[in-house]
Amino acid sequence: MNYEIVDTETKMLDNWFQAMPSARVVLRSAISNQSGDCAKIRWCRLRAGEKPADILPRQLMPKAHVVVFADEPSDALTLEILAAGAAGCCNTHAAPEVLQQVALVVENGGLWVGQSLLQQLVGGMSRALAQRQLSSGNAGRLSGLSEREGQVAKLVADGASNKEIAEQLSIAERTVKAHLTAIFEKTGARDRLQLSLKVNGLNR
Repeated sequence: MNYEIVDTETKMLDNWFQAMPSARVVLRSAISNQSGDCAKIRWCRLRAGEKPADILPRQLMPKAHVVVFADEPSDALTLEILAAGAAGCCNTHAAPEVLQQVALVVENGGLWVGQSLLQQLVGGMSRALAQRQLSSGNAGRLSGLSEREGQVAKLVADGASNKEIAEQLSIAERTVKAHLTAIFEKTGARDRLQLSLKVNGLNR
């Protein structure tokens, strides 16, 4: 069993079924009898009005990642959930393709925080490390990139979205995506967060 969904009822939502038809739903009240050792990801639903402490860290397991389905998601809630040891948080009613993307990221050892929070974290980190960035000289780390790719990489490290980058550089969003593909390949970065770390000299 690849996926196990923990909820207060056994109803499988349509988007869950479309994203992971082989998943099973387990009652939260019976979770103590479920080891979950065979599940790659345990998806735990956090209903409206509940707090992460109501389900975490009780749901955390050594052999499976935990992702929280939040009925009322927010950036603050996601940070609290990650601090508790979960691998991610997403909207309970997210589109099936989004859930599949979450699963792919988490199964490969990544954290799912959502685009909004990711941009805040990346942007905040970039500002906090501005002085270090200037003193360490990130030009060497970007030396394999073209001038335009370097500009895109630095804007990503500042927390800019593809749309914002396109507007600032007066290029199409598809061009930004093409530059990012080349940048990831040349730098070895897996995603925007890791690229930002590389640009700021924290990940070589």
